[in-house]
Amino acid sequence: MVVVHREPYLMSPALAEVVNAAIAIGRPLLLQGEPGVGKTRLVNAVAYEFGLPLEQVPVDFGTRSRDLLYEFDAVRRLADAQTGHLAPPHAYVQFGPLGRTIVRAMHGRRSVVLIDEIDRSGPDFPSELLRVLENLRFEIAEAPGESYGVPADRPDLRPIVIITNNEERALPSGFLRRCVTHIVEPPDDSATLDQILVLHGIDDPDLRWHAIRVFLRLRAMNLERKPGLSELLDWVAYQQAVGARPANLPLLPSLGMLVKRRADQVAVARAFAFDDG
Repeated sequence: MVVVHREPYLMSPALAEVVNAAIAIGRPLLLQGEPGVGKTRLVNAVAYEFGLPLEQVPVDFGTRSRDLLYEFDAVRRLADAQTGHLAPPHAYVQFGPLGRTIVRAMHGRRSVVLIDEIDRSGPDFPSELLRVLENLRFEIAEAPGESYGVPADRPDLRPIVIITNNEERALPSGFLRRCVTHIVEPPDDSATLDQILVLHGIDDPDLRWHAIRVFLRLRAMNLERKPGLSELLDWVAYQQAVGARPANLPLLPSLGMLVKRRADQVAVARAFAFDDG
């Protein structure tokens, strides 16, 4: 479980509506969009707003749905059997993030669950995940009789499940159909960006103004990977911390914090140098 701290987040009315809709009907919320637009920040903000514990599932190609529920330490059990100190089967069970969520619900506590970067999973994982989320119930195969589940008569204890997708590959249409989906776009207007920077403690209006101008200019360029909101926040926070002069921001100090790919850095450096010349 992750300890959730306050997450400043400026939520658009459209995004607030889909978050509320997903919670109301008990469906997973699928947030889609390029990396760095604030999908994970939203999850932290939701957990903090509701005062709920947060479980995180970082997905990769080898992630299996059962691993989210529990793991059974067969090696330790075998070692104990050989020494004559065999414990009951449940002693060798370690709950995964969804398993902990279900057990917590059985004790009357709801959770928020982040399934992060589902597009990095294997081809079968999205469908397997949906089955797990629809049932929210499992048995320990290695410990007959041990079963766990969210109480069927307590829909208010069903976890708030938010799934992020960087859109690096297509997801099955059946999976998309059973989620509430929303495409998260980075703000493209100065006023909203200014509000976000204020929320994140960037106090100097001159610094914000120059940073936003640079950011919007970069977003308008034909880059392989455009900077997202996450890069902007890190970059401006660093410039503020080192006392950078706002007027120097168009000189692109610490460019690598904003633009991550070498070919993009070269293109950006040339474009901005041409303007200066």
